Amino acid sequence: MVSTLIDPKIFDQLKSKLDEENQIRQDLSQIVEQLERDVAYAQGLLTRVHSTPRDDYPSFLTQVESAIQDEIKTVARLSEFASQYPYYKYNFKWTRSLQDAIFTVLVTAWLGGLGTESSPGELGRLLTLDDMGRVFQVPVNLKDRDAFHITIEEYLLALTGVTEELSRLAINAVTLGDHELAVRISNFIKDVHGGFQLLNLKNDILRKKVDGVKYHVKKVEDVVYDLSVRNLIPGRQQQSN
Repeated sequence: MVSTLIDPKIFDQLKSKLDEENQIRQDLSQIVEQLERDVAYAQGLLTRVHSTPRDDYPSFLTQVESAIQDEIKTVARLSEFASQYPYYKYNFKWTRSLQDAIFTVLVTAWLGGLGTESSPGELGRLLTLDDMGRVFQVPVNLKDRDAFHITIEEYLLALTGVTEELSRLAINAVTLGDHELAVRISNFIKDVHGGFQLLNLKNDILRKKVDGVKYHVKKVEDVVYDLSVRNLIPGRQQQSN
């Protein structure tokens, strides 16, 4: 009689561990899918800015802020659950969705929303990485422990998306007769692009996205140049007269 040298319990233990990991992934997927739905709704509301006069921003932004509150609640669930497990083992599942959520917050704040007593809402406001942590009530750029957090890369990738969105808004603002907004957007995007040039970027995806910001700068500069040629930029009209 030949006896086996392999203990069958080894595979029972492996199966148990695999089942546990599959359950973790499924639970994470459910939370991330909810975040994706929250983000999609907020982004859908934000698209209205392209056809909304600036005087109507306050009422429009109230709706967006309400949608962002749903994002914040879901990110809190995600943070609580994900922090029980190694961050870099599962972060690939949520990083894009979190980046999109950050994008909605950055755009909303730039348009004058999400104001607080210490930081009133005003057009052109850029929230920092630390501000993002306060909005979502989660850590940022963690180095001292293995837990859920917002990374610098996620923030910067979201910011490149903001420059693209605002470059589109500049064109639509001109269509609505808001020439000043186009100029403000141009100045902002150029400042962001200048800031990006100071960074030593190692992430290939981020570097490509940042390289693309120069095209957003050029796109808006062309809009402003056309306004300037037609003497339609506020302030310069009086100087020329």
